[in-house]
Amino acid sequence: MNSPNAIRTSHQIRSDFLEFFRSKGHTIVPSSPLVPGNDPTLLFTNAGMVQFKDVFLGAEKRSYTRATSSQRCVRAGGKHNDLDQVGYTARHHTFFEMLGNFSFGDYFKRDAIAWAWELLTQVWKLPADRLLVTIYHTDDEAFDIWNQVVGLPPERIIRIGDNKGAPYASDNFWQMADTGPCGPCTEIFYDHGAHIPGGPPGSPDEDGDRFIEIWNNVFMQFDRQPDGTLVPLPAPCVDTGMGLERLCAVLQHVHSNYEIDLFQHLIRAAAKITNTADLEHKSLRVIADHIRACSFLIVDGVLPSNEGRGYVLRRIIRRAVRHFWKLGALQADGAFWRMVAPLCEAMGDAYPELNTKRELVERALKAEEAAFAQTLDAGMQRLEGYLHQSDGALSGEQVFQLHDTYGCPPDLIADILREKGMTLPGETMADYERLMEQQRDRARAAGKFGGGLALPGELIAQLAPTQFEGYEGPTANDLLVQAIVRDGRPVETLRAGESAIVVLDRTPFYAESGGQVGDTGQLATANATFDVRDTLKLAGQFHGHVGALMSGELNVGDRVSGAIDAERRASTVLNHSATHLLHSALRTVLGTHVTQKGSLVAPDRLRFDFSHFQPVSAEELATIERMVNAEVRRNHSTEIHHMGMQEALDFGAMALFGEKYGERVRVLRMGETSTELCGGTHVSRTGDIGLFKIVSEGGVSAGVRRIEAVTGQGALDHVMDEERRLNDAARLLGGNASEVNEKLRALLDRQKKLEREVEQLKAKAASGATSDLAAGAVAVGDVRVLAARLEGFDAKALRDAIDRLKQQLGDAVIVLAGASDGKAALVAGVSGSAAGKVKAGELLAHVASRINGKGGGRPDLAQGGGDDGPALQAALEAVPQWVAERLH
Repeated sequence: MNSPNAIRTSHQIRSDFLEFFRSKGHTIVPSSPLVPGNDPTLLFTNAGMVQFKDVFLGAEKRSYTRATSSQRCVRAGGKHNDLDQVGYTARHHTFFEMLGNFSFGDYFKRDAIAWAWELLTQVWKLPADRLLVTIYHTDDEAFDIWNQVVGLPPERIIRIGDNKGAPYASDNFWQMADTGPCGPCTEIFYDHGAHIPGGPPGSPDEDGDRFIEIWNNVFMQFDRQPDGTLVPLPAPCVDTGMGLERLCAVLQHVHSNYEIDLFQHLIRAAAKITNTADLEHKSLRVIADHIRACSFLIVDGVLPSNEGRGYVLRRIIRRAVRHFWKLGALQADGAFWRMVAPLCEAMGDAYPELNTKRELVERALKAEEAAFAQTLDAGMQRLEGYLHQSDGALSGEQVFQLHDTYGCPPDLIADILREKGMTLPGETMADYERLMEQQRDRARAAGKFGGGLALPGELIAQLAPTQFEGYEGPTANDLLVQAIVRDGRPVETLRAGESAIVVLDRTPFYAESGGQVGDTGQLATANATFDVRDTLKLAGQFHGHVGALMSGELNVGDRVSGAIDAERRASTVLNHSATHLLHSALRTVLGTHVTQKGSLVAPDRLRFDFSHFQPVSAEELATIERMVNAEVRRNHSTEIHHMGMQEALDFGAMALFGEKYGERVRVLRMGETSTELCGGTHVSRTGDIGLFKIVSEGGVSAGVRRIEAVTGQGALDHVMDEERRLNDAARLLGGNASEVNEKLRALLDRQKKLEREVEQLKAKAASGATSDLAAGAVAVGDVRVLAARLEGFDAKALRDAIDRLKQQLGDAVIVLAGASDGKAALVAGVSGSAAGKVKAGELLAHVASRINGKGGGRPDLAQGGGDDGPALQAALEAVPQWVAERLH
């Protein structure tokens, strides 16, 4: 037992929670990554129950029915868009840890409530009179447990609902997302005392800081469908969540989360880096919060980019960098990345992956900060200028320019305005959104995350998971049709010409996952043929055969035979195995910071995206290619092992970005260099790959590179095609393949010589032409004006001519048009006393506007272009009059 006055560290409190529930028969489950595995409905892991979602739905079985965890979470982007409040309130964070205990059809409300009370009041010794609870307004069962079992007085049990019997508009019905597991909940609040403003939950002043929710016990009873209906779950479950940071504030006798030991260590580190004496400065809080979110996101495979999760990360980094700038602490080689070391000191013991990937995190933050720092100062100055010009009112166009040109997103601008007591009006943001257009699509963090084909919720609990038999061979018989889904709804019968998803009890068809495309082929009965055009994994447990019935009739309950396209699968297998060898070679040549960021394994090619911060050189690519082919020639046998997740990691297996793994995993090992978790189909020996050939390498986004390659016959075809093109080039150059370099070098030398001769002839011709042109200048007051069209002159020749004419004419205004192939290049120049009255940019823009063109430039020199034709001649003839108007 702990004494009431004992101060527990964050690490001890985390351990207290997990060990308490271990003593109640719970299995301690490690935190899952911040990127939900194979779940397109979520931007980030935002609660402890995310990794158990399929368990709640009944689509996945675990070896345990009780679990407990400390889950790292991020709530930023999408619905959680209050980034500007982080650091300025006591409890807003982008990253936090959620302590949770879970029951999968085991215990329910009575035990969950009783254990919560026991931990809070008996283990942590919180005063019972400081605690009060809320329940869903119709949940009489929860009320009776709190009142009769726990002994809580009725006045400290508050019914909360949707204005249905509750005194105030609030809601104690919890759900993880717009769809999925949900149910009523009971929340436990801690009273910080009457000296802090605020009222109890459900009251008009509930938003005050006196009563703080510390624990939410959710009783999962339903699965909310896309149409809003509630389908009962197979068995009632419990999902609880308690923010570690809030709990630490209570147990460490402080009011703000930023006063707990975890944050104080980071705040002091930020103060030292920025030379800030005031430890209460809000910018230090922002930096301390943001380093946690950014570091853990990078550890879990997210890198800054202009879309999706990467865009959210970029926004958080840039907000942190702006607060370094605000403190006057930006350094030549960056500042934010220096917070990684203090974070590892504070949280590295609980999350060892922070220490393992520290270098990657520092490099990613340093690269992003360097890119933003180049424009930040100019952007801030431009913002101040806008505010000064308009008395604090920004237009949508100005917000757009700050974002598009200086990399300052609107939420960062809103953050700055809030510090000045100003806001971004709705009409300003509407104009900004209109101007963003295509950038808006990339910038919308949650826009690309949405469900595709899916099984109706009522089917998931009824169907047995599909058993994959495709490792054994390309065909299988006596397969049971468990379900047919057409247009999102289950049907009993499918007729010829209709498209649908067919779910079987067993299948040889591989469902798309891990980058490997789904199999195609046919399902057949004696009277029906179903053309399988793709195979998808649905709800993590079912193989959906997507296609159309070509003939006959197919019914639920029918027995079918299945045959995949074996040749297509065989080609895919070569590329998939080569991807593993490529991954290993990349880590050997480029460094262990390389991790997979995505892949495509198709029959005709492989595509592999990986973390790396610079282009891969030709020499490195050649080395990588040689290493892969060396492993191919060694003809290693492919080893398949099935083992527990931790056993697999100890075995040396790599887990891949964005994948979801169960308790038991499949480990693929090829030789001594490649060991990965993978459920895909592979060669039996590496020699089957035949040949590996890299086709291209390039950048995908900041910190992410992409290699495309081919194998087997595709690689041979690629080599033969390259050889054919080389021979064609040799014939064109008048030699053989071995002489191509020598012949090409000689040809380029000759071309350069001829180009020099042409330039000399052009210069000579231009010199003669300008001598003649000068005589055609007309006097407008004291200024000589010349406007002329020259056949065949390009922009460079026109600029050279302008320079010579300025010397010859002195005080002059000159416009020259070089005509070629129906287009005109324009150059304007102003010299001498004319420079104070006539601007070359204005003159050129005037002429260009009359020939469907545009242009501009400096007061003394400008250029542009437009159409050649009668309008050009008329525009040039009008130049003296335009100049005369400007001079007078």
